[in-house]
Amino acid sequence: MNYRRVLLILLVLLLLPFALKVRGNDFGQNQSLFTDIKAHEVGDILTVLIYEQSRASNQVETKTEKSTKASTKGGPGLGTLDFIPMFGAEAANQSTFDGKGEKIRNGTLRAKMSVTVIEVKANGDLVIEGSRTIGLSGEKETLYLTGVVRQRDISQGNTIDSYLIADAEIHYNGKGVSTTASRPGFFTRLLNWIF
Repeated sequence: MNYRRVLLILLVLLLLPFALKVRGNDFGQNQSLFTDIKAHEVGDILTVLIYEQSRASNQVETKTEKSTKASTKGGPGLGTLDFIPMFGAEAANQSTFDGKGEKIRNGTLRAKMSVTVIEVKANGDLVIEGSRTIGLSGEKETLYLTGVVRQRDISQGNTIDSYLIADAEIHYNGKGVSTTASRPGFFTRLLNWIF
């Protein structure tokens, strides 16, 4: 009799997770009870680890030199023109240009955000999109991300690194007092546009 009770309790404990999944309408969606759940259909959420770093350098050097010299001399006139005095002319022109330009741009963005699967392509790749807005002391910072993810690149923890996202577009914008203060004024921007 004790064996039957033990077997019955063991059977109930084994079937309990399946019963909970059926009750939660989550049964039969190719999800295992023993593995981590990874994003695989529209509406699923995926965490993106953004580690972006860019560096660009451009260096230009131009050097030109131009020199011109002219000289003319004359003597007394001949024959009936001997009354014309000696004359001479000399001219020199020199132009030198030495120009150098260098432009270095560095950018680093590190963040962690969750995005939503908005489409599943025919080959199984996931189209993702998401935004994250943070407000702090009158400042508003928005991070927007969209791209295409291969399901095999998603880790067991349902995360993916940003460099594995195809056609990735990452925008980081800020609004507020600090952003306005760091931006040049209207007349400065106008003069820069004209000149």
